[in-house]
Amino acid sequence: MPDFKVEVFQVVLPPASSSREFYHVTRYGFRMIKKKYRSFRTILLDGADWLHRLRVGKLYLPPRSLRDVGGDDLDDFEQTGQEFLGYFTTICGLRPDAAVLEIGSGSGRISLALTTYLSGEGTYKGVEIISSYVQWCRQHITKKNSNFTFVHADLFNKRYNSSSSQLAKDYQFSFPDASFDFIYLTSVFTHLLVEDMEHYLCEIQRLLKKNGKVLITCFLINEVQQQLAEQGKNQIHFQGLNDFCLVRDKEIPESAVAYREEYFLNTLEKFNFFLIRPIDYGTWSGREDGHSFQDMLVLSLTEKIPG
Repeated sequence: MPDFKVEVFQVVLPPASSSREFYHVTRYGFRMIKKKYRSFRTILLDGADWLHRLRVGKLYLPPRSLRDVGGDDLDDFEQTGQEFLGYFTTICGLRPDAAVLEIGSGSGRISLALTTYLSGEGTYKGVEIISSYVQWCRQHITKKNSNFTFVHADLFNKRYNSSSSQLAKDYQFSFPDASFDFIYLTSVFTHLLVEDMEHYLCEIQRLLKKNGKVLITCFLINEVQQQLAEQGKNQIHFQGLNDFCLVRDKEIPESAVAYREEYFLNTLEKFNFFLIRPIDYGTWSGREDGHSFQDMLVLSLTEKIPG
């Protein structure tokens, strides 16, 4: 029979402090590898997307990595912009010469549509917390449309901008009082908690002209929505966070926020906003008569808009 040689290896565990250090170093290393992998993957996907946009004649749209809010499909991206432009003109009476503010301007999904509607007398200001979105919009929209301006607000949001220390509830928008005929926020209050949301309403009240209008999309919790939730028809499942709002994920509450309708309407009234049409409820809750995806409210600071 052949001889077998057995070798015994002694494993010496490092002291507790060294173990902790080894753990943190290893964890940091894995995070860096993951980050590099994501960067490499983004480059590959953006390259393929550039070829696709070139082939279909849509290089004027942002790359795939900047279309990650609301889906990255090119047609969906453009159609959403046109959808809201339609709401602005038909429901809100937006004029081509209006002064417009978008809070949460993203990578230009709606502002690109507005470039085809606002005249040279009209102005657009977009405020966004993600710097890469702002940079793209400045380079590709402002360069061709000097009346379109994009502002980076480096505000903390656990879902979208967790590295910042500046809180939304303390932020003052850098525009004079009564500057805008029309202010809109699409899927912004869906990522803001109570204090931030109420502060934004206070700022919107300050910035809106006397006869101006506001369009907001959000998730509202009400009796019909709750009934549909019990039937398993809600597309997003929320859990209670406090007496005022519910969230999808308590670990990252800003990932999706819904407000109890009674509280939300009372809060609007507190800041002197009035609904100028019935709430257009969305399809997210499973409503068959839903208008858009999210619930949509159109507001003014007067009970009746002249004209």
